[in-house]
Amino acid sequence: MQKINVITLGCAKNRVDSEHIAAQLAAMGYQIVFDSDRTDAKIVVINTCGFIGDAKQESIDTIFNAVNAKNAGLIDRLFVIGCLSERYADYLREQIPEVDDYFGARDLSGVVKALGGEYNSDSTARELSTPKHYAYLKISEGCNWRCGYCAIPGIRGKHISVPMERLIEEAESLAAAGVKELMVIAQDTTYYGMDLYGERKLAELLEKLCQVKGIEWIRLHYAYPTDFPQDVIDVMARESKICKYLDIPLQHISDNQLSLMHRRHTKAQAIELLNRLRTAIPDIAIRTTMLVGYPNESAEDFTELCEFVKEQRFDRLGVFPYSEEEGTFSAEKLSDNVPQRVKEYRVEELMRIQSNISLDNNCDRIGDVERVIIDERRGDYYVARSQYDSPEVDEEIFIPVGGKRLYRGRFYTVRITGADSYDLYAELVK
Repeated sequence: MQKINVITLGCAKNRVDSEHIAAQLAAMGYQIVFDSDRTDAKIVVINTCGFIGDAKQESIDTIFNAVNAKNAGLIDRLFVIGCLSERYADYLREQIPEVDDYFGARDLSGVVKALGGEYNSDSTARELSTPKHYAYLKISEGCNWRCGYCAIPGIRGKHISVPMERLIEEAESLAAAGVKELMVIAQDTTYYGMDLYGERKLAELLEKLCQVKGIEWIRLHYAYPTDFPQDVIDVMARESKICKYLDIPLQHISDNQLSLMHRRHTKAQAIELLNRLRTAIPDIAIRTTMLVGYPNESAEDFTELCEFVKEQRFDRLGVFPYSEEEGTFSAEKLSDNVPQRVKEYRVEELMRIQSNISLDNNCDRIGDVERVIIDERRGDYYVARSQYDSPEVDEEIFIPVGGKRLYRGRFYTVRITGADSYDLYAELVK
């Protein structure tokens, strides 16, 4: 069987696209390997990210590495897909003609057709690139919000929900393959259903996913805070399968910055939402991201953000410096007037604050008994996660290898025995 190496860059939404494409290529008789440096895969597909500068550079570097391998005779055919080629396909064809073809993020069929297959747009099949006990479930494509800094609507288009029955079919297929944990993702999960059903349907979807036999954890990512549906909070509070975890990117808290970012909510509304979440779900772990150095961010704006983070004591926090992206409101209408050194300082300062908060939060968990899932064995430890930790982005729980063998993808009960800023240590209870 001829091998195809599928290399995925960027977010988990890209990963899902790669897995759908890989399933159709596998159905054509190809053997799929993911993110491999092996030289026996003579066809390479690179799924690129084009969101921010660093991600674009990583995509370009990966393409050039593959071009060098092709020129050396190590691979025969090279295809580039995804967000970078959606934005810059014509430029890339001119500058890197060694690539056999470029296909955008909205054309999952291109590679399949280029290799002689017929793309099945109705298929929910996936070739998982994750460990088989967890998977991402992408419930919609695109976004309607048009935040001032974000290029995604220009790349991925308007919000398009995946029909609910198709998502349930996909979830059932994943569960039958051994998946126990689903990460529900989209550019904005809370907007799910508006285009298909005329109203937000995320709560109903979550309830139906809870009924899928074999799925034990459901985790919600990328929830836009504006007009956050109360019924989603209610279903999270009552359904035991839904992890007490929410990824809700707030980006900033200064009303001045929120307005310039076109975030469509105020500081008061963000705080009110956080209070609602924590009242309904007292043990919820909240992950958020902040964007610093956006145009006109003053020292006062940043101080306000720091104080907000100190007050809210988020369980997980990512911080990113602003980078100007062509085609966005901020690139066209605002001046990138915060010096790079100031951006970098603000990232470091906010992460310093969060590191102390994370250490305090983790120390508070010492002695707690928690249910965890095993992801892997690493040296002298089994690496696990609780319902409060999403794979690949959050902290891990390390369990010393002892007399009892633990199995990947199985659940165990542990007691937390130690902590540092971003990891925990535990002993097996049963």
